[in-house]
Amino acid sequence: MATIVQLHWPEATEENYEQIRRTADWEGNRPEGAMLHVVGFSDDGMRILDIWESGEAFQTWFEQRIGPAVQEAGIDGEPDVRMFPLHGVYAPVFGREEQTAAP
Repeated sequence: MATIVQLHWPEATEENYEQIRRTADWEGNRPEGAMLHVVGFSDDGMRILDIWESGEAFQTWFEQRIGPAVQEAGIDGEPDVRMFPLHGVYAPVFGREEQTAAP
């Protein structure tokens, strides 16, 4: 069952994220089970919303590739991770073939 994974990581910065992104290379070597990844930053840290084929697929990804990349980036603390079943998705701008990026 598709799973929404929500992370809040107060200690993570944009610089940390970019280093982890390069190290884990999810864009060049797509993790099995990954369906959607959205990230943003606010005064209280990094927030991620992912959709995965399953919670187990996310856990495997996190343990095998994100964990080591986080360690290399030197981030303190652990993210608050919440998972729940996906009920629906509405993303009209991404459903049009002529639109490849958010406006």
